[in-house]
Amino acid sequence: MPITEHPMQALAAYLPDNTFEPVVSYVHQYKIHLTVTRKRRSVLGDYRHAAGWGNHKISINGNLNKYEFLITFLHELAHLFTFEQYKNKVDPHGIEWKNYYSLLLKDFVNKKVFPPDIENALQKSIKNPSATANGETELLMVLRNYSQHLRPGYTIVDKIPDGAYFITDNGRQFQKVAKRRKRYECIEIKTGRRYSFSGLSEVKLAENPL
Repeated sequence: MPITEHPMQALAAYLPDNTFEPVVSYVHQYKIHLTVTRKRRSVLGDYRHAAGWGNHKISINGNLNKYEFLITFLHELAHLFTFEQYKNKVDPHGIEWKNYYSLLLKDFVNKKVFPPDIENALQKSIKNPSATANGETELLMVLRNYSQHLRPGYTIVDKIPDGAYFITDNGRQFQKVAKRRKRYECIEIKTGRRYSFSGLSEVKLAENPL
């Protein structure tokens, strides 16, 4: 659903309390075409810079909870700021982007719009923002507490004990081995190959290997 000037009030339903006005101010000031999309597996949001006389474009997944939605908007807004200042002369997630994203996060944390647990988790992002959501697993785990429940019969890899078996959406079966830094090493039962899973991956438990 595109969010344009006409139905702008609809955007309030996606945002935490007391953040609608500052977000809309950015949308108007930078002439952003903001779109709320269906769930995408690979990204939470996306930024496309203005070309010619067109508008900057930001898209955000509509299945995110309000805090995830706001944080994703700020992530993409930082890309806009970086492009406005440097065009394509710097890395997309380089120090320039990190500085803008950090300042935006700090501003909204100071507005006290986040619950204490999210605010605490954001402090790490403010100090050293990660280029991708997977790089901020601790923050994502906290944000998950404010999301809708998992699909019936599903759990996340982080909650599965080491040694347990699980099945992914494509029917492949794995055994969880152990945590390796931020991700989990798992063995595919059919091939014996080892794979790395995010702790937030949604899977189905399996009692025994197939």
